[in-house]
Amino acid sequence: MIHDFIYDIPVRVYFGKDQLSNLGPELKKWGKRVLLTYGGGSIKRIGLYDKVLKEIKEAGLEVHELSGIEPNPRIASVRKGAQMCKDLKIDVLLAVGGGSTIDATKFMAAGALVDFDPWDFFDMKKRVPVEKALPIVSILTLSATGSEMDCGGVISNPETNDKIGCMCPPMLPKASFLDPTNTYTVSPYQTACGAADMLSHIFEVYFIMDQDLYMLDCFMEGLMKTIIKYAPVAMKEPENYEARANLMWTSSWAINGFIDGGKRQAWSCHPMEHQLSAYYDITHGLGLAILTPRWMEYCLDETTVSKFRQFGVNVFGIDSSLAPMDIARKAIKLLGDFLFGTLGLKSTLTDLGIDSTHFAEMADKAVNGGTLPGFKPLVKKDVEAIYSMCLKD
Repeated sequence: MIHDFIYDIPVRVYFGKDQLSNLGPELKKWGKRVLLTYGGGSIKRIGLYDKVLKEIKEAGLEVHELSGIEPNPRIASVRKGAQMCKDLKIDVLLAVGGGSTIDATKFMAAGALVDFDPWDFFDMKKRVPVEKALPIVSILTLSATGSEMDCGGVISNPETNDKIGCMCPPMLPKASFLDPTNTYTVSPYQTACGAADMLSHIFEVYFIMDQDLYMLDCFMEGLMKTIIKYAPVAMKEPENYEARANLMWTSSWAINGFIDGGKRQAWSCHPMEHQLSAYYDITHGLGLAILTPRWMEYCLDETTVSKFRQFGVNVFGIDSSLAPMDIARKAIKLLGDFLFGTLGLKSTLTDLGIDSTHFAEMADKAVNGGTLPGFKPLVKKDVEAIYSMCLKD
């Protein structure tokens, strides 16, 4: 069945090496006072910070800064940024960094226009919708989350061991600057984690039953093959422009809504991983890499095998004459080989020092006390079982 849908992603994208000259005019469209947000300072080491400040000042704009946004962005940073926006009468926010910085900045922009705690956007008992936000512009430095071209974000609250996502149209960036050269200094490890994150974004939409647009399946399979081809190249040749450009543009299209095509299904691996990084503060892409092949193994049965067969044949080129279940199992193995062999990511939670201590409460949060209605519906015991499959034998 193909559902009706609306596709509307009005993000202006400046892609390439020489686009930063458009930054000042783009910011100037939205006001005079800019809040520049970034993380640990890598943008200074690569010289991007100075280039950004130069463009802002040449445009005659007033700039204020908020640095130190965490890899798994925390609500404390959101609160601080929202208050700065209020106090300084900020007109537009400029996020320079990866998905964590952009995510946090989105909720600062929303929090600046309300008189309640920004955590109310996430609190499961309140879930106040984001109805408006200050304008946001982003400059991407890490290809992974796709936050540069979507209206969502994920924020952690260490006080409650929660990590929760929210998608709200007012937080869609007005413009995003995507220069692959800004990702040249991304480490092999972070490149690998970003690749795993992108793959997971596609899997969450690709693995669905009876709601397929063939055209979109072909598009998603192309995105997957792009990641599988270019992530290893970028890890070995960090300044390979072709590899970095392909990964950067794939990151955006993996989650900007285009591949959804009216599909109506909850995601599975992301809610499970959010609990891992909420409790243990691990890299999001790494958690997804560990979870995904086990989730696939758990979901594989006679009712789901056709989709895994399609994945194996069209993405990994497995012989289509083999038995469907054999193709499915081989495809899952090849995915694991890519994530843990080719990309070199750790393959178990045990390798990260994580045991089963919190699995029960994590699983309950992942399913929100009920059922996670994804590709194969999961209840608490199912999620616990998948977590346990991620431990070393």
